Amino acid sequence: MSIKFFAVLLLTLGLSAQAQLSPPVAGGIPAGTGAGVHSPNSPFAPLPARADVLPWSLLTEVKTKAVNNRLLPVFPATVQALNDKTQRIQGFMMPLEPGEKQKHFLLSSVPLSCSFCVPGGPESMVEVKTRTPVKYSLEPVTVEGKFTVLSDDSYGLYYRITDAVSVK
Repeated sequence: MSIKFFAVLLLTLGLSAQAQLSPPVAGGIPAGTGAGVHSPNSPFAPLPARADVLPWSLLTEVKTKAVNNRLLPVFPATVQALNDKTQRIQGFMMPLEPGEKQKHFLLSSVPLSCSFCVPGGPESMVEVKTRTPVKYSLEPVTVEGKFTVLSDDSYGLYYRITDAVSVK
């Protein structure tokens, strides 16, 4: 599946987990129900708390505004300050192409529970483009690279990391 497929799906369904998220719990994982929130019924463990990665609780603070029949993100200053800086983030890999190794994928704050479902809105995903392929894993993946805040991405994404490398 391509990134365009996911972007069109997000825009078509108008998905946004913002209204369903409550304040973050310890470890920076959003609390609540719905898309973008880790279900206690998931067979996969939630992301482990780490002080050396960008917390999803910060990325999900984005709001939206309607402009010309489109929803555009409105980022708080704390998120804008991350733009064009090296950041480290962990998440669950959503491959965009077939294969054991991936150079272009999405990281999500929660694991995929259905191959036909998007686990959250654009505030709970980061597009990743790596220098070298990363082996696909159901376990959390951590990458580091140039983080970009996207105010009007044609695919409807809010965040991207380029020139990324896999880190432990």
